[in-house]
Amino acid sequence: LEFRRVLVRSRKNLVLSDFQKKENHIPIISFFSGAGGLDLGFEAAGFQHSMLIEKIPLFCDTLRLNRPNWSVFNADVSETEEMVELIRNNIGSLSFDGVFIGGPPCQPFSIASNQRFSKTDKNFKRVGFEHKQNGNLLFNYVELIKIFRPKVFLIENVSGLMDIDNGKQLASVYCDLQQQGYSLYKPQIINSEYFHVPQQRIRLFIIGYLGNKKFSPLQPTNTPLACGNTFETPIINQHNHITREHSAESILRYMELAYGQRDKKGRVDRLDPSKPSKTIIAGGTKGGGRSHLHPYIPRTLSVRESARLQTFPDDYIFTGAVARQFTQVGNAVPPILAAQLATAIKHSYFE
Repeated sequence: LEFRRVLVRSRKNLVLSDFQKKENHIPIISFFSGAGGLDLGFEAAGFQHSMLIEKIPLFCDTLRLNRPNWSVFNADVSETEEMVELIRNNIGSLSFDGVFIGGPPCQPFSIASNQRFSKTDKNFKRVGFEHKQNGNLLFNYVELIKIFRPKVFLIENVSGLMDIDNGKQLASVYCDLQQQGYSLYKPQIINSEYFHVPQQRIRLFIIGYLGNKKFSPLQPTNTPLACGNTFETPIINQHNHITREHSAESILRYMELAYGQRDKKGRVDRLDPSKPSKTIIAGGTKGGGRSHLHPYIPRTLSVRESARLQTFPDDYIFTGAVARQFTQVGNAVPPILAAQLATAIKHSYFE
């Protein structure tokens, strides 16, 4: 009932404080933590971090800056033996009576990251099992689940994981974990615009429980959340709010664009304030990050404005160069969506 009261409030959006509870802290270990989108949501829902594991040092800097009390480890999940030792040394056991959460890097399964290549092109990376750099990280994560046997686990990825290798990849994961005694809920394809996030963002979530309890899935709203309200509240904290300088020619082109229209030269879209934002773009870890066009001002969005569309709090600071700040924001799970998933996990398995 408390959760329902939150959802029917007259305000147009939720904030993480709506989910914050201090009782019944449930331990979690976070993998592929990135900038902490999933982690903020689980923290707000009352979960307690035992460890956060992230390979990229810059992302670790962001986590440590914002949450000095979190135990953040710069480590590589693909190194299974070292990872087992690291976790065992920190939790004191080869079992974990809590929750594993993580989203293995999704490039091998992503359609969006490969749209610019032909399937016969050597640069086309959506190859599932054959991908040597990131493709196996899903199985490294599954292996850690099998070793430590957490009570609950969550896997986040792009929806392309459903059909890569004609479903072989996902079927292998399900079969492997079911043989370990896990009950897995059917893959959930969630579009965040129907879950109090002002952005179109489609992601796959897999949730498993060591036993026979059933998961009660999230219930979507009837209408998507428009992004206009995101830009109506002034930004007080100027961190990550440096805006890009545009040429006069570009500004004139942007001024003439209708809502939702694309500037073909710059390949950027002007957001429609009456609709959800288009998916926030991450950019590569080496390439330049970029953003959509502001609905009211003829310029691209700042990192802070993009983070708002992802539902990060304004006081959450992203470290590094601006392009890498965009990468951190774009790779994240929206914290508000994560908080709803965490609340559903708590209600289904721990209460």
